[in-house]
Amino acid sequence: MLLQFIVNGIIIGSIYSLVSLGFALVYNTTRIFHIAYAVLYMFCPYMLLTFYANLGFPLVLSFILAIIITVLLSLLMEFVIYKPLSKKKSSSNIIMISSIGIMIVVINMIAMFYGNETKIINQDISETVTFGDIIITYTQLAQFFISAFLLGVFILFLKFSKFGIRTRAMRDDDVLCSVFGSDTYKMRIVLFSLSAFFAAVGGGLVAYDVGMDPYVGMPMLLNAVVALIIGGVGRFEAPILGGFIIGILQSLSVWAISARWQDAVTFTLLILFLLFRPQGLLGEKRRAV
Repeated sequence: MLLQFIVNGIIIGSIYSLVSLGFALVYNTTRIFHIAYAVLYMFCPYMLLTFYANLGFPLVLSFILAIIITVLLSLLMEFVIYKPLSKKKSSSNIIMISSIGIMIVVINMIAMFYGNETKIINQDISETVTFGDIIITYTQLAQFFISAFLLGVFILFLKFSKFGIRTRAMRDDDVLCSVFGSDTYKMRIVLFSLSAFFAAVGGGLVAYDVGMDPYVGMPMLLNAVVALIIGGVGRFEAPILGGFIIGILQSLSVWAISARWQDAVTFTLLILFLLFRPQGLLGEKRRAV
């Protein structure tokens, strides 16, 4: 039984890692606390519901269309809100408040058109595969392997591609990066697109399994932020490690105590890291100037 919960934790941890990596892409490079990122995680499942359940499109095509529309929404946020505020040298607090405003508007629009109740995309019971005493559904297998594949490809892309090198340079010093000839605003377009892509894939995979409502984005955003913090802010590998740790700990808390204690365990872990290792597991201490 314990091994079953550990496997479940690894699977949901892969989703946390993917979504947290998307948040880290924006935060580490632009210093924007992208609260509206929660909307992107929620928005893709509703587009998937529209194309697959309502319009009858094939599942793969529906997923692709939902991801594309979610990426376009992310770029709309960048062009209409974030980029103008950044050019005006607005403070991080103003940008964060604007991000909260975006989130509230989109959530209420989704609730207005689709309702507040939980929607189910896949009405069928998923088939399972058994490994000894461990039972895994095909949907869970898809969640893990798709997430793990995307995480692996991105880490390779980050380390060995020219854009990956520029991204790491922008993370370290965006001003110096632009001085050396990189167009940081064009880079932001790619980064916001990749960020939305990861959120959309994670949101779609989870919603296809358990359904969604207009408010699923914020709990996932909080888990993503905690994963980034305990892994180490500033490191793109950090949210991957943090996501798996949170997934396993939450699953073990369900096994040992109750599902109601998942959030308590997550934020207890956050407090402990903020008190005793604020730089995270992979982060390094930085000297204040």
